Amino acid sequence: MLDVLQLKNKVNQMPLEHIRATVEELRLEGLVTGNRTPFKRVHFNTCFAEIEALLQRAGYHRPVDVVGYQGQVYALFDPSRWEAVEVLRWLKEYAEEAQRQRV
Repeated sequence: MLDVLQLKNKVNQMPLEHIRATVEELRLEGLVTGNRTPFKRVHFNTCFAEIEALLQRAGYHRPVDVVGYQGQVYALFDPSRWEAVEVLRWLKEYAEEAQRQRV
């Protein structure tokens, strides 16, 4: 695994084209699940400030937050449009539906 400095450097060097879809989805819905972002859970554990700065460079100037459900799935969301509890409920349903489809 990359050490923290390598991980932060990777995020800082990420081309803006990789996050444009995330920015557009945040503008439209205010919510992006982990499978639709270029960022993995480990990024959020180590370099959230760098991710916020990268989103701002890509044109998304609102604050963002992240919430996860049982280590299975996470979402990046706009806290001015969503309550963390709402996102967590949605992630729970999303994860349970994905589990049912796998069975």
